[in-house]
Amino acid sequence: MSNPFPGMNPYLEHPELWPEIHSRLIVAIADVLVPHLVPKYRVNIERRIYQVNADDSLLVGIPDVVVQQRLRTQTNQTNSNVAIAAPPVTPRRVRMPIPLEFRESYLEVRDIATKQVVTVIEVISPTNKRAGQGREMYEEKRQQILGSRTHLVEIDLLRAGKPMPVLDCDITANYRILIGRGDERPMADLYLFNLADVIPSFPIPLRRGDVEPLLDLQTLINDVYDRGAYDYVIDYNSETVPQLSESEAVWVDNLLRGKGLR
Repeated sequence: MSNPFPGMNPYLEHPELWPEIHSRLIVAIADVLVPHLVPKYRVNIERRIYQVNADDSLLVGIPDVVVQQRLRTQTNQTNSNVAIAAPPVTPRRVRMPIPLEFRESYLEVRDIATKQVVTVIEVISPTNKRAGQGREMYEEKRQQILGSRTHLVEIDLLRAGKPMPVLDCDITANYRILIGRGDERPMADLYLFNLADVIPSFPIPLRRGDVEPLLDLQTLINDVYDRGAYDYVIDYNSETVPQLSESEAVWVDNLLRGKGLR
């Protein structure tokens, strides 16, 4: 069965699914844009790499293996005739903040002749919307783009977390797409839409005078859903992660029951 939702499928936002959705969507956007951009432009898939722990903090340093080896050697050399006292208390099992390598893909549209970056296309990740290294790195790069003539396309299909900052907008929505043209700053176009809405199509900004392709993001999301066979993966009797509001939960329940998925 195809995506049962008219717009964004909230079950795709689950933390266990989103990294795969993100990767598939980045590639899908690149593939659909390339035929419209050649021979003047090409689309590069770029990647940010950083380390996070459970608290989204950057861990600096690693355990001192040399010290551990020395302690182990000293212990082995201890006289076996010396009595060793039993530990006074029972140790507790705890988790260590192991650093994890986190990778985020994004797209750059480059002018083939000059190799200059014309447009950056970002699909927001959960770490971009939570306090920590992921957000800090993204906000730093975002500020660099906004301080240049490079266009920015920012796609946020996640309900959880703190949205990227914009001014002069007090409307809240589940999802948003920001089109920030380098030659129109500080003004930008913000597309706001909710769970029941079809994801709007939008233009990919290029150099002035060039024909700008229209990105049909809804079709791409539906294709990603089909290609990933997520209808076999998702349990539509379960709750979404993050959870829906009460009114949204009622709407989703009616929708899924009407399609025979509950």
